[in-house]
Amino acid sequence: MSSTRTIKAIGVKSQGELDVIEELQLLAPTPKDDQVVIKVEYAGVNYIDTYERSGVYKVANLPKVLGKEAAGTIISLPTSRAVTEDKEYQLRNLSIGDRVVTIDDGYFAEEIAVPWSKVVKLPDNVTAKTAAASALQGLTALTFATEAHNIQKGEIILVYSAAGGVGINLTQIATSRGAIVIGTVSSEVKAEVARANGAKHVINTTEQNVVDEVLKITNGEGVHAVFDGVGKDTFEDNLKIIRRKGTFVSLGNASGVPPLFQPLRLGEKNLKLVRPRLFGYITTPEEIRTYHTKYDELLASGVVKPVIHKEYPFTAEGVKQSQIDITSRGTIGKLILK
Repeated sequence: MSSTRTIKAIGVKSQGELDVIEELQLLAPTPKDDQVVIKVEYAGVNYIDTYERSGVYKVANLPKVLGKEAAGTIISLPTSRAVTEDKEYQLRNLSIGDRVVTIDDGYFAEEIAVPWSKVVKLPDNVTAKTAAASALQGLTALTFATEAHNIQKGEIILVYSAAGGVGINLTQIATSRGAIVIGTVSSEVKAEVARANGAKHVINTTEQNVVDEVLKITNGEGVHAVFDGVGKDTFEDNLKIIRRKGTFVSLGNASGVPPLFQPLRLGEKNLKLVRPRLFGYITTPEEIRTYHTKYDELLASGVVKPVIHKEYPFTAEGVKQSQIDITSRGTIGKLILK
C-alpha cells in the first residue's frame, strides 16, 4: 500500500541554470521487498550534481532528485525471504536503527528507499557526517587508484585539484602506498592543504606552468600517471607530461568536456587512457561491500582523513549555494548537506 505521507526533497523539474533547483514534495517512499529505507541525516555534494542540474549529463526522467551519497539511520528492512536468506545480505548484518551509508542516486531527500546491496553499516568510530563527507569521493579515489591505475610504491603521480575532495583522498592513498604525489592547486591556501595531506610537490596553476614544472620535477621523464578531473583545459598538456607506458586517468570535466581525440596519438608513448566511473567498479553486492570495507579501514586507521569545507542547510537555496561554491574553485575538501 502506498504511503500518503509526504517528505521534502531537493531536485529539478528541468535542466538548466541554478534557478531550476527547487524543493520537491514527494510521497514518503514505499519500499520494494528488497529495499532498505533510510532516514537521511547528512548528504554529500558532488560535482556530478552540477552536471545533472545543468544538462552536461542528460537526465531521462524528470523531475529529478539530486544527490549521490547519504548517511543516516535504517527505519525499515527488506521483507523478501530471498534477500534475508542471501549470504551477502547476511554479511551486512543490518538492523533497524543502524547507522549506514549508501551511494547511488536521488539522495537529497528526508527519506530514501535503497536496494539492500547498496547499504553498508558504519563502524562505531565513523560518524554519519564523516561517512557522507567521504563515501563517494573516497570510493572514487580508492577504486581509481586500484583499478584505473594501481598506484605503486616509488611511482610519481600527478593529482589535479589536490585540495578538492577526490584530490585529497587520492593524495592520501597514493602517499600511503609510497608514491610521490605532485598536486595542482589554484591558491597558496590550497597549496598548504595539499602539502598537509601528503603532496610532496605542489604546483600553483595561477602562477606556474604545469608542463614546465612537472618535467622539471621528473627530470624530463614525466609522471607514471595523471588523475585529472579538470577536463578540456588540461587534456593536451597531460599527453606531454605522462612518461612512456604511463596512464592518463580522466575523471571529470570541471573546465568542460575534452575534445574529440584520435586514439592513434596514444601510440607515441604507448599510453593508456582511462575514463572510469565509480559505479562501474562497485556493481555487484560483493564489490560494494569489499570497497566500502577497505575504505572504512583506511578511515579507521587514519590513512584517509576527510576535510569538510562547509555544511549547508537542506533547502533549495542551500543546494544552489553549494553548487555555486563547488564550481567556483574556491572550496577546500568536501561540501555536505544536513
